[in-house]
Amino acid sequence: MRTTPPTGPLCTRDSLASELRDLGLRPGETLLVHSSPSALGWVCGGAVVRALLDVLGPEGTLVVPTHSGDNSDPADWANPPVPESWWAEIRASMPGYDPRITPTYGVGRIPETLRTWPGALRSAHPQTSFAAIGERASAIVDGHALDCRLGERSPLARLEEAGARILLLGAGFGSCTAFHLAEYRIPAPRVETSFAVMTPHGRRRHTVRDTSITEERFAELGTDFESERPVIRGRVGAAAARLFALPDAVACAETWLAEHRPRPV
Repeated sequence: MRTTPPTGPLCTRDSLASELRDLGLRPGETLLVHSSPSALGWVCGGAVVRALLDVLGPEGTLVVPTHSGDNSDPADWANPPVPESWWAEIRASMPGYDPRITPTYGVGRIPETLRTWPGALRSAHPQTSFAAIGERASAIVDGHALDCRLGERSPLARLEEAGARILLLGAGFGSCTAFHLAEYRIPAPRVETSFAVMTPHGRRRHTVRDTSITEERFAELGTDFESERPVIRGRVGAAAARLFALPDAVACAETWLAEHRPRPV
């Protein structure tokens, strides 16, 4: 039986830690990571999370998006859609969000690994949670409101207050969730979002009104951002890496989105 040989380079805990330090990652800082581990090469075991924790050290804090967007209304599903005849049963059967056990959806292996890491904490939003481990973890994830996916009462605002940096590790600016915080600070339509939650009285389906968010034009925004603001660029394994200040990204996005997106009517 023929098999495809692995694609390098070989990435170990030590090699990744060394390259992250060379990129500019510092002990003790608070870091939000968006990642595509397949871009790194051949990764040995759970090397990425271990390397990040090694570099940040005991006084640092590592944060990742642990989103679970499948906890939503099936009428809105498009990738793929499901038959309308299933909608009512899905709404009735969708498990309530439990930060301890609800798996991530569509955000990759590294967030799922960190979600289950000993000592990790996770925020309370059923669709757009974040997980964190480290000295500031509780301060980052606490108080995530159900009607504020990625705004002022989400971990993104706490990361901004903490002066966190963002590491794009094999991921593009389309994955930069910090840009969404800016959407809450400019005129934007409001939409209804629905999800299943666990309450003291058991599972309940919940609907709230929240700011409309979209990744539309984030790649363009990112191109302009890194031409205007300090962005460290390098490679970790085979992956392109970018390291920059989260508050800078939010400030740039607030101005850029107000100028380049149509205003709501």
